[in-house]
Amino acid sequence: MANEPATQGSKSPAPADGDNRYQAVQQKLIAAGQAMDDAVAGLHALSTSMGERAGRAQGVAAHIGHAELGTRFIDLVNTVSVSQGGAAVDSAKMRDSAQEFGGKVRDTQRTHSRLYGALDDIRSTRRDPTPRPGFFEE
Repeated sequence: MANEPATQGSKSPAPADGDNRYQAVQQKLIAAGQAMDDAVAGLHALSTSMGERAGRAQGVAAHIGHAELGTRFIDLVNTVSVSQGGAAVDSAKMRDSAQEFGGKVRDTQRTHSRLYGALDDIRSTRRDPTPRPGFFEE
């Protein structure tokens, strides 16, 4: 159990399963890029929602102040507002990081295709199998 890879049973979009064939690597890179795009969309929605909630909490604090319910409640709601605002900023930073990583994944996928695509075309269309690594060594 402790020696088993963490990827077994994983819900990862691109599990590290040891399949290093060209098409498998391409599919994993595409899946990872799509996962990052999905994360960017989710983090954007989260950041926007938290920013809106922070604004509403600030408005509630102002209403409490006008109603003269006491500074204790104003302080509590202001604390919530500041926390929500901070979470909105942090989720926006995470969104930016996911977007940057997604771009790097796509760059990697294009580079992999440029470097190994032609070789895969040759290897996959020929009739005779490719010799195993070390075949020509003594």
